[in-house]
Amino acid sequence: MNQHGSGLQHQRSACKRWSEDAEQNDREHKSFKANHRHHQSGPSAQQPSSPALSTRKELYQRDFPLYRQPVEVGSFSLDSQRRFFNDSRQMRYYVEPEKGPHFDLKDGYRDRFIQRDEHVKEKLDHILRWILANRSKVARRTDSSHSSALDVDFVTWRGHLTKLLTTPYETREGWLLAVTKFKGTHYISEVETEEARRDQENRTERHKAMMYWGYKFEQYICSDKLDGSPDPSGVVNTNEAFCTVVQTRLSDHRLLFSGEVDCRDKDPDSPSPPSCYVELKTSAEICTPKQRSNFHRFKLLKWWAQSFLPGVPRIVAGFRDEDGIVVSVETFQLSKISQLIKREDKCWRPTVCMNFCNDFLSFVKRVITEDDHHVVYLFSWNPRCDVTYSVHKDSSYSFLPDWYMKEMI
Repeated sequence: MNQHGSGLQHQRSACKRWSEDAEQNDREHKSFKANHRHHQSGPSAQQPSSPALSTRKELYQRDFPLYRQPVEVGSFSLDSQRRFFNDSRQMRYYVEPEKGPHFDLKDGYRDRFIQRDEHVKEKLDHILRWILANRSKVARRTDSSHSSALDVDFVTWRGHLTKLLTTPYETREGWLLAVTKFKGTHYISEVETEEARRDQENRTERHKAMMYWGYKFEQYICSDKLDGSPDPSGVVNTNEAFCTVVQTRLSDHRLLFSGEVDCRDKDPDSPSPPSCYVELKTSAEICTPKQRSNFHRFKLLKWWAQSFLPGVPRIVAGFRDEDGIVVSVETFQLSKISQLIKREDKCWRPTVCMNFCNDFLSFVKRVITEDDHHVVYLFSWNPRCDVTYSVHKDSSYSFLPDWYMKEMI
């Protein structure tokens, strides 16, 4: 088995190749357009035997791949102590704010804030608990000899897929994704990078306060009950969460993933989940055309990816000043975001995001040859590099817990 050290060496050589090939690649793909018809989507874009996967966005400007409308197959809640419940007790309801709300996002930061312990790495544990409690919904039905296996190719968090979608345009933060194949299903769990660990340890007080602001905004416009009103005088506890579990298909990859949901529309006539869900965001107020352009090019990319994956149709954003006061609230319909970004020069393209994610999943399937929960394939990427991998057996990267394996074997 390869050691992680050799994987890092491979990563460095991949970065060198990426840099050396970039200029040549730009020439070769100069005429690429998003609506190019003669390029076929799927794994054929990469050599089957390649030890690395390119992230150059020009390679992924092909037809938009098939992505089925996500279907919610379940949900779960995490309480104030991060305990799992196979129900929707943590669901909240969106209450539309008045114009010019003047929400003070600093309120409660010093005395009414309980923060989740970020040093506790939960990996896929909560999703796995949901699977065990709902096996009839996801169990394979076509082969009785694999009655414990799942009828999906990949199990992961929505956040991990979001990172894949944004990879071709990411210039600052790399990632490590650990993948284990067990009974035909690939489980994807993130591994914290050294850079991310350092950033967390070196956060400024201002940065910590601004992270709180996002949670506080939710408290101003969410009610705990269908017929209730928001209560901004309460405690903000980031242990609490409501999560949707959705099933969908990207090209020939069957996906099961979970993601946290901020709230849902309280209208009784609203569509069924996930179409009734609302994503809540905060951002600095936009005062100049340059700020608006940067917002479209960078922030909207991550907002779009995060909501598109589970099929959440609406993003409500609170725009705040430097003192943490929300001065305006704007609603973004996901279906209209692509029109907003078309006005921006050299902006991101949804088709590039989805094609890269599709090709990465195909790459994972080609690379992983061992169906063994003791074996972890660690996929590594840094900006301006190719995606590379290393293989580890019985290592600290293993993440499928014994309690899950005992139930599934």
